[in-house]
Amino acid sequence: MADTGGIYVHVGWQVSFHVKCLLDEVFGRQAFQNEIVWKRQTAKGGAFGKLSQYGRIHESILYYTKGESWTWNQVYTPYSDKHEESSYKYIDELTGRRYARRDLTAAGSRKGDSGKPITIGRDRIELPAGRHWAVGIEPGETVQEAANRHVKSGKIWYERGKMPRLKLFLEDMPGVPLQSVWSDIPPVQAQSDERLGYDTQKPEALIARILEVSSNAGDLVADFFCGSGTTLAVAEKLGRRWIGCDLGRWGIHVTRKRLLGIENCKPFEVLNLGKYERQYWQGVTFGEAKDKPLAEQALYEYLAFILKLYGAQPVAGMAHLHGKQGKAMIHIGAVDAPVTIAEIDASVDECAKLKQGELHVLGWEWEMGLYDLMVEAAKKKGVKLLLLQIPREVMEQQAAAKGDVRFFELAYLEAEIKQPKKLSAQVALMDFVIPNTELIPEDVRSKVKKWSDYIDYWAVDWDFQSDTFMQGWVAYRTRKERKLPLVSDPHAYERPGKYRILVKVIDIFGNDTSQAFDVEVK
Repeated sequence: MADTGGIYVHVGWQVSFHVKCLLDEVFGRQAFQNEIVWKRQTAKGGAFGKLSQYGRIHESILYYTKGESWTWNQVYTPYSDKHEESSYKYIDELTGRRYARRDLTAAGSRKGDSGKPITIGRDRIELPAGRHWAVGIEPGETVQEAANRHVKSGKIWYERGKMPRLKLFLEDMPGVPLQSVWSDIPPVQAQSDERLGYDTQKPEALIARILEVSSNAGDLVADFFCGSGTTLAVAEKLGRRWIGCDLGRWGIHVTRKRLLGIENCKPFEVLNLGKYERQYWQGVTFGEAKDKPLAEQALYEYLAFILKLYGAQPVAGMAHLHGKQGKAMIHIGAVDAPVTIAEIDASVDECAKLKQGELHVLGWEWEMGLYDLMVEAAKKKGVKLLLLQIPREVMEQQAAAKGDVRFFELAYLEAEIKQPKKLSAQVALMDFVIPNTELIPEDVRSKVKKWSDYIDYWAVDWDFQSDTFMQGWVAYRTRKERKLPLVSDPHAYERPGKYRILVKVIDIFGNDTSQAFDVEVK
């Protein structure tokens, strides 16, 4: 966090005091600036009356800063109608504007210009005892010159025999300085265009207020639980730089589509940092590999753990095969590396040598474009190959303890690369298959009429360099536009040569499938 930065932690009323203790410990009690109470509902009745409880209609936002000074842009809220009517009750005869009258003097006698009488109109106005003039004097002005300027601009009220008063026009007043109770921002309504169907979605107005107060254009905003991407979307619209993180695939997918829907959104990358999370989990769960014996023990425990969750038994003495489930042999990919074509090929060869007819490969990540290639190659060697995804839920202690973990087959993507004219390429999606469709809820399956209905988003990197996916063309569904083009726009290359085109598909469940195609552009 920058020395001038701040952190806002939004929590429910049930845990706000616990979280405040933790934040006090991390930042120090002196860093606590405010508890903001967000009134997110007007009223709650029903069961609360029977429970003898007050209606729970608020949540808390804890605001901490890091340094001795911090970014602060004062925000104002409108006056209430009652305040305007009572305080700004006068109407200017010339302009019809509403105004209030304020004193032109302040307490305390002063020598010199500010303590002398001034002339307004034809009258020389004497000061009451113990007062001096305070009329908004500009640098280099005398008090009389300041008074003349205010008279000329129509900001002085005066009647003969009375002390002059300063007119404060309502339209010139900024409003009420923002207080710590926010009751003017409702939650995202069910019928709102802003609503994305994400349970914890916050209104953009709430985040915009926070960013306007505590950041400036060009500042970096981070949300490490970005959910549906409200903070990132608001930061983009307000000209802030941003970083967002989330563990949920669906949250990242919703955020990506939301950002793409912003007009003139700056280019951004979606980076998968799961490898580092898995490495940390492996070290905590199975021990750090400080020497070879410990490394071998940690690897054995990791393999045994995954095999147990998959319902398989370990096997010994194999170079590439780690277990067996029924008639199928099992190979498990490493935590910190994608399963490669060479790795699968070696496992298939070992199965064929042992006359084992079925191989299940469990992996966290996969080398791009291997599905159809490897399945066909294994089939020619007499081995039925099944590629299954190790879900991140295995790292969740509760899910692993209950055995509530499912391994799903990789989805299959088929596409055709066309070259409509010289130095160009175009991608056409031909098929997309999600295995184990029987596990999909019936209410979802009933709405799927064709294979493309499973696709929510797809994109193309026209020159994939085997590192970060660079989105060169994209198509996706929105709430209003449900149609999805299955053929990309043509892409023009500057020079002929061999290129790797990577096609990425995100299904309606937030899972991504990628397929690489090596093409020669002429």
